[in-house]
Amino acid sequence: MSEQRELPELGFRALSRFAWRQLTSMRTALILLLLMGIAAIPGSLIPQRPINPMAVRDFYRSNPELARWYDRASLFDVYASPWFSAIYILLFISLIGCVLPRSVEHYKAMLAKPPATPKNLTRLSHYQQFAKEDGALHRATQWFSKNRFRVRVEGNSISAEKGYLRETGNLLFHLSLILVLVGVSFGSLFGMNGYAIVNVGERFINIPTTYDTLSFGKLKSDDSLQPFQITVDKFDAEYDPKTSAPLDYTAWVTVEDEGKFSKKVVKVNRPLTFGSTRVYLQANGYSPVVTVRDSNKNVVLQGPVPLLPQDGNLRSIGVIKVPDADPAIGFVVSFVPTNARTASQGSISIYPELLDPKLLFSIWQGDLGLDSGIPQSVYKIDTKNMTQIGLGSVKPGDTFNYSSGSITLETVVPWVNLQVVQDPGKSYALIGGILAIAGLLTSLYGRRRRIWIRVSDSGVEVAGLARNSAPGLEDEVNKFISFVKGEK
Repeated sequence: MSEQRELPELGFRALSRFAWRQLTSMRTALILLLLMGIAAIPGSLIPQRPINPMAVRDFYRSNPELARWYDRASLFDVYASPWFSAIYILLFISLIGCVLPRSVEHYKAMLAKPPATPKNLTRLSHYQQFAKEDGALHRATQWFSKNRFRVRVEGNSISAEKGYLRETGNLLFHLSLILVLVGVSFGSLFGMNGYAIVNVGERFINIPTTYDTLSFGKLKSDDSLQPFQITVDKFDAEYDPKTSAPLDYTAWVTVEDEGKFSKKVVKVNRPLTFGSTRVYLQANGYSPVVTVRDSNKNVVLQGPVPLLPQDGNLRSIGVIKVPDADPAIGFVVSFVPTNARTASQGSISIYPELLDPKLLFSIWQGDLGLDSGIPQSVYKIDTKNMTQIGLGSVKPGDTFNYSSGSITLETVVPWVNLQVVQDPGKSYALIGGILAIAGLLTSLYGRRRRIWIRVSDSGVEVAGLARNSAPGLEDEVNKFISFVKGEK
């Protein structure tokens, strides 16, 4: 019987070395990259608390038990969850541990001489032998130098190699992925992103309370906002008369930065810049300017109310909440900038400009739920505890009277949506993306090959070898042989 031997257990150092080798393998990096893509899917399908807290609240109301499990798994804030961060950090470490040692080895290989000429060239691809030529090695050296081959001369033979750019491009691609990850991490740690709807004629001040939505990086605080003010003086939108498609958006603004006032023009692809902060012109819409009075003719609400566009012709919906009325009043409204009526849909908009504006609404009376302590959307009303008391519509200058008051549409003003962005990692990600494309193209179209020539009493032997079965070596060997023979 053969003696059974017990294998020794791995110590801590050996186990750590094994784990490091597994983590830094290219296979593990690809698996982690796939896992990160899969892990990002819930962030697209499930409402995210930093972006839309109202949607998360509605999800809690409709699916309370499922929402609690989602919250425990951090599915309402996927990109800040521990498990997503773990995948991201492991991928970052895996790429560094995999690519950097390979880059060092590749650099050493580029400086080293090509391998020596094999003893038996007949086993290699594209082998040819011809009669001995005087000066064959000299002409071979000239051809290799002209075509930028690295050469190794040993006695009566020359070994030449070319095409290291293929592996260089491959490594550049993976190093660029690391740079992209660095840029994304910088943005998530030190960046900020906010949106604010500003009516024409109103002012935006860069403080947290003026934003509709605002999110900061993990290491960014709200007191780091750069102080500036933007007053929207005028907004102009051009549309295609046939398709209603937007052709151009232009906003004329007055900017106050560090006590200095200046006039600026903002377009979709021409943002305002304040140091490292950029302000982009995003969507646009309309704000009906309404005056609501109670039964005693006292004004209980007056001013513009932004509404949300629903289609390309800017049919917009929203609500008007009047908590100061007694009892409280709410209007569920629909606005059409160019009114038309159809038998199936009722009032619709047929063009996005203010050619025939009309405000339609239903009137609700009761508890608006503003004192419940639960955050509410400014574009929705929960009518569960309210009673509908009327339906109506008005055009600019018209007044509609209902049982406990009236509503007047004074005018309509455009609004613009400003996106304020501070992303310190954007340049790193951009450079990484450009370098990744360059590296990928280099690795795809680069050809690494070797050519050997040896002169002996029996004649001249030539052979070649293409790495990765790259095409074109046969033609190159034939050109080399023709030059060596003095034919070209």
